[in-house]
Amino acid sequence: VQLQASGGGLVQPGGSLRLACVVSENIFNFEDMAWLRQPPGERRELVAVMPVAGGEAYADSVKGRFAISIDGAENTMYLQLNNLKPEDTAVYYCRARILSRQYWGRGTLVTVSS
Repeated sequence: VQLQASGGGLVQPGGSLRLACVVSENIFNFEDMAWLRQPPGERRELVAVMPVAGGEAYADSVKGRFAISIDGAENTMYLQLNNLKPEDTAVYYCRARILSRQYWGRGTLVTVSS
């Protein structure tokens, strides 16, 4: 299983980005898909998770600003990031999970700075 994340970059505070994660297999083979991030010098943290059966959950710090979605036809997961803040600066990772197995993509760097 391969996951390829893209879409990171440098953006000013208040700006937006859309991250994409392309999965090499049928995305509905997994139980859930998630985005995590690791700010500089900090531990990796969960940002958003979406069970493929439906529903979604977000970290309190991003509720109302970020949105996770899945395109089953393209086997792609997205994370829309709006109203970005400097504290959103991090390497963002996508993850696919089934039972105890987790598959990770390489991270994509998001830098929020003026």
